[in-house]
Amino acid sequence: MVGSHIGKGLALLVLLFSLAYGTKVRDIAVIEGHRSNYLVGYGLVVGLKGTGDGKATLFTVRSIANMLNRMGIVVDPRRITVKNVAAVMVTAKLPPYAKPGMGIDVEVASIGDAKSLEGGTLLLTPLRGADGEV
Repeated sequence: MVGSHIGKGLALLVLLFSLAYGTKVRDIAVIEGHRSNYLVGYGLVVGLKGTGDGKATLFTVRSIANMLNRMGIVVDPRRITVKNVAAVMVTAKLPPYAKPGMGIDVEVASIGDAKSLEGGTLLLTPLRGADGEV
């Protein structure tokens, strides 16, 4: 009987000890004003070896035509092939207290019918927060 009480007491002690050290405050608490900012942007990945979007992905064709037009190059969108280009969404999480020039990880995902983004180069893509700010 005494051994059973000692065993239960020991189990309770181990449980309390593991709970006390098992969770960090930063994992379960959010300090007001200290939060990450989520960013999103639309971009193009170029240099794909035939694994980009197909002709049916009209927004990719239009994006390329608009980009070239802003650079002073007028192109008929019907003459653009996009097999080496993919339209993508870029997302990132900006940590609290991020400083200018600090690197962040981004995720890039195709929004067209590209087969693969491997080996491609993401063109400069402005990222915006929920408030629309860059």
